[in-house]
Amino acid sequence: MRIGVAATPLVAIPTLDWLFESEYELSQIISTPDQPSARSKKLEPSAVSQWATKRNLPCLATRDFVELRECFAKLDLIVVIGFGAIFPPELINAPKYGCINVHFSLLPQWRGAAPVQRALMNGETNLGVSVFQITEGIDTGPVYSTASVIVDTECTYGDALERLSVIGVKSVAMALEMIRTGQLPVEQASGAVSLAPKISRQDARIDWKLTAQIIHNLVRGVNPEPGAWTLWRGEPMQIRKSSISHAGPSLSPGEIGLEGGSFFVGCSVNQNLEILSLIPAGKREMSAAQWSNGARIISGDRFE
Repeated sequence: MRIGVAATPLVAIPTLDWLFESEYELSQIISTPDQPSARSKKLEPSAVSQWATKRNLPCLATRDFVELRECFAKLDLIVVIGFGAIFPPELINAPKYGCINVHFSLLPQWRGAAPVQRALMNGETNLGVSVFQITEGIDTGPVYSTASVIVDTECTYGDALERLSVIGVKSVAMALEMIRTGQLPVEQASGAVSLAPKISRQDARIDWKLTAQIIHNLVRGVNPEPGAWTLWRGEPMQIRKSSISHAGPSLSPGEIGLEGGSFFVGCSVNQNLEILSLIPAGKREMSAAQWSNGARIISGDRFE
């Protein structure tokens, strides 16, 4: 079976490593065009393109549907992992066995672009991977295989995605075996559908009038990207790590308090959130204690 992988991010690497060493014929890598680097602004290939180049595998870096269809038609199956595009029917049906997608949720929960982020923001600890047949709907196709993992309430989006990328390998292996032997996927359950739209910058802004638990889930759910943020004296401030606290001074929502070397911010219902690390505007991540030492905080200062 001639397999192509359409992917862009690092999360695809564990599956690519397994396929490269497996009995399957990994014939083609498809990734997105080179993008400007965050620091140098020079064009750089995706993590998947770089992986393919190191292994001398053919890599097509394009989003052009005409080029993609010509490529897909030469293959038996396309495995999609975070490619970042919705394929029209002429692409979905071009390979002999169509296209399968590695989606990081237990479908039909969290259909959409940000399943892990939305699940963590919702306070969920049971996360998973589903490998399904791509159809014309968004994440609605029948499922070949799933795998799940339990995470703790401090787990960040980055940590969870790394774990899911590893357990997802077994799900891909199971799906390929089912396809090879002619087994059919199972239609998704009609109930328990939830949606996971892309996280906007406004979605990641902290509302200090919410509970400490909701804010903590937001902080970890969007770490490392796009990052939970607030305003400090009119400038954006990212809150990177936090902890639910039952200690600290009595604070109003958004009010900053220092006690015993710890940094607290008030939330609703007389709760405090302890801030462990943050990123001030134009600077690197640092501990909240380190930042507060130079911030000249006075009584009544607050995040907005």
